[in-house]
Amino acid sequence: MVLGADSAESTGRALTGRDAAMDGALAALYGGGRPTGRKGSERSAGLGASAPSVARWLGDIRTYFPSSVVQVMQRDAIDRLGLSALLLEPEMLEAVEADVHLVGTLLSLNKAMPETTKETARAVVRKVVEDLEARISTRTKATLTGALDRSARISRPRHRDIDWDRTIRANLKHYLPIPGKDGAGTVIPERLIGYGRASRAVKKDVILCIDQSGSMAASVVYASVFGAVLASMRTLDTRLVVFDTAVVDLTDQLDDPVDVLFGTQLGGGTDINRALAYCQSKITRPADTVVVLISDLYEGGIRDEMLKRVAAMKASGVQFVTLLALSDEGAPAYDRDHAAALGALGAPAFACTPDLFPDIMAAAIEKRPLPVPDKEAHS
Repeated sequence: MVLGADSAESTGRALTGRDAAMDGALAALYGGGRPTGRKGSERSAGLGASAPSVARWLGDIRTYFPSSVVQVMQRDAIDRLGLSALLLEPEMLEAVEADVHLVGTLLSLNKAMPETTKETARAVVRKVVEDLEARISTRTKATLTGALDRSARISRPRHRDIDWDRTIRANLKHYLPIPGKDGAGTVIPERLIGYGRASRAVKKDVILCIDQSGSMAASVVYASVFGAVLASMRTLDTRLVVFDTAVVDLTDQLDDPVDVLFGTQLGGGTDINRALAYCQSKITRPADTVVVLISDLYEGGIRDEMLKRVAAMKASGVQFVTLLALSDEGAPAYDRDHAAALGALGAPAFACTPDLFPDIMAAAIEKRPLPVPDKEAHS
């Protein structure tokens, strides 16, 4: 494979056996031409639009490559060769390696999917969702349950909850110099000041507002799963809103993120202002509310109204977070002018990985600076 298409002519040695089969699987995707079957003896192989050829190829790559590579090759096949239509066939879905990107593709095909395929598609989506929940649920709940309420102070804190800056200031009058050491001394902390842990009885309101445009597919998947996890926490009252040019509230489906995902419709226009207007209408306790907008910020609605709404929410005490993406791929193409304008309002826009999301939410709930991951990816 390293030697390239003309390896036999240039070296006098041809690939054989497993090496030739791996080379053929790669050539079918990246070499163009027509399908040639499993042997891979021709570098001009291709997948064409033949379902049997693609099914054999899917089996081949799962045999020869690790799962992470299989997922990349499947994604490339869908993008490069236009194989999305073949995913509408149940036997094809059963052959693919399921991941977040495949789920995004299936959601974009949802309306065109025949009834015979939908149950298979739901099974594929459910497998990915359950894997994601298993990975992110425990840490998310632990991070947010243990979030410190920095507005509450206690006088007998545990060691890890001590606010050392305020404790030292409060005990400076108990400073004692150390004999024989000029300028050295110690502070006797007669009164400890600490952070109180968030009470289970005090709820915070969280609104996840998710852009359904096609480029946000992976973000929609992750946000839906996180929404279900947050909704399962008694200390949080979670609302999930998705939008394009219309706004749909999917909060009543949060107990099953698969239902949430099939309630979305990827693609179409974008009206962020309308979506934020809806979210704003649902805020009853601004000081205890976190709004998370997940969008590439390409606004088809009224830009100035959108910014006014964000400014009004922040002025009322709402913690407003703007994520350009919630995925492992980093920020997609996004409207830099809108990102800069939101940054000027104190709502920096940045991409967030799923692993960082619990920390972002904890910081927003605690009303402390957000742990922005990449200074160059936000405004």
